[in-house]
Amino acid sequence: MAQKGMISPFEQSLIRKVQKDGDSGARPVISYGLSSYGYDIRLSSAEFRIFRHIPGTIVDPKNFNPQNLEPTRLHADGNDSYFILPAHSYGLGVALERLNVPGNITVLCIGKSTYARCGIIANLTPAEAAWRGHLTLEFSNSSSADCRIYANEGVVQLLFLEGEPCGISYETRKGKYQDQAEIVTLARV
Repeated sequence: MAQKGMISPFEQSLIRKVQKDGDSGARPVISYGLSSYGYDIRLSSAEFRIFRHIPGTIVDPKNFNPQNLEPTRLHADGNDSYFILPAHSYGLGVALERLNVPGNITVLCIGKSTYARCGIIANLTPAEAAWRGHLTLEFSNSSSADCRIYANEGVVQLLFLEGEPCGISYETRKGKYQDQAEIVTLARV
């Protein structure tokens, strides 16, 4: 299913090293691609936003104020590009891969152990049957140090659950997060 468009772009094996044009050797990356029972997707370099404290405001999921999120810049050193998630903060990124989930599949997005060992917690997020788009990914830095989150490298793992086609899919009920672009999508009601 993944090779037929469920995940795009699709890597048919787990990638742990990449070689950039002009490089003499391959450099290690946080793995992405097809794993034993899932698929590790990458963080897009397109956008990353961090919640900031604005005195007197409250984050309200029913009336989300985009002013509560501050864009953060993409850093680079050598061959790596990354965002910095400050200590004890929360940020939103977006998946590089686009999903086109079939009507008989539900996807769970879970954190990778490499980041968990650094204090980065990825929020468990579902992609329901017949959902399409780029997942908005949620990260919490529970450590007391700023942490790098690497763009274009593995950031979360997708687990796939197959069942009978559901009676009312995400597409059928016209879900509010259908066809998300490769940008951070804010809370909607």
